[in-house]
Amino acid sequence: MLSWALIFLIVAIIAAVLGFSGVAGTAAWIAQVLFVVFIVLFLASLIFGKRAP
Repeated sequence: MLSWALIFLIVAIIAAVLGFSGVAGTAAWIAQVLFVVFIVLFLASLIFGKRAP
């Protein structure tokens, strides 16, 4: 999921450089949402993944 967020971030940067503001904004928003979901799932796995030996 983090790789998808990075891909959308790169697409947003390239689109912004080329002047496609609508595409850049959408891609940046998708990258932001995916990054937040990744962080939430990562923290949940850290908290609930600890098991007693």
